[in-house]
Amino acid sequence: MALEKVRDILKEADQNKTAILAFDAFDYNTIYAAIKGAGAVNKPIIIMLYPSMNKIISLGTFAATVKDIAREVSVPVGLHLDHCSDYDFIITAIREGFTSVMADGSSLPFVDNISFTNSVVKTAKIFDVDVEGELGMVGVAANTDDYFNTDKYTTPEQAQIFASETGVASLAIAIGSAHGVYKEEPKLDIERLKEIDAATSVPLVLHGGSGIPEKQLIEAFKNGINKFNIGTEFFALTAKLSKDFYNDSQLSANPLASYSYIRENLQKYIEDKLVLTTMTCR
Repeated sequence: MALEKVRDILKEADQNKTAILAFDAFDYNTIYAAIKGAGAVNKPIIIMLYPSMNKIISLGTFAATVKDIAREVSVPVGLHLDHCSDYDFIITAIREGFTSVMADGSSLPFVDNISFTNSVVKTAKIFDVDVEGELGMVGVAANTDDYFNTDKYTTPEQAQIFASETGVASLAIAIGSAHGVYKEEPKLDIERLKEIDAATSVPLVLHGGSGIPEKQLIEAFKNGINKFNIGTEFFALTAKLSKDFYNDSQLSANPLASYSYIRENLQKYIEDKLVLTTMTCR
């Protein structure tokens, strides 16, 4: 199946009261394993690139690789640029073939965040590209205050104004998650999520997905989260698989065997993780 619009994938997720899993990737192995894993279990998926990964794989190469492998499966595959606060970089990504981008102005004052995000939306619409905004602070998991301090959470009132004035296709919110490895178990504010979902009409996004208990995720998906981002644990597994293989005696016998070993194990991880979404392709 050819690449599909992220907005269309998320719209269907919203109708089914579930979330689409979105994985950050950074090379052929991670892209291949994610898409093939989705195809194997008949689930939609979104493949994302974090801007700093552009040092590992160029924007154009990443976009072309996702589009190429997406043709080999029969499930919807979305292509997305993750957290980016640089307008010029976002526009470059669009020119290089990204069909969905994230305009992250969450560190800015509310009015400035609206202005920045709106400027990206206006340009992206010319190219029929989707834009995800962010409101509230989704910080780092190493700092417990970033995900326990409710003052940093998104409010329903601001979410309603932000979604209306920017015209974003989706909105990332802060309800108790953070990026990286959690020092303490997070506790998602499901009641706040319900209020935000009622106040807005756009699909909602949850960042910082590595390490959130499955029970909480299922509740979040039922109550408004339609896109769920995963990066840290996917990257950590990739590194571990490389370490495991290269410590093995197989290395001297067949150095190229590492590629199939890593892909197969990453794909198994993807297949198992995608069970979290209740959406199965027709």
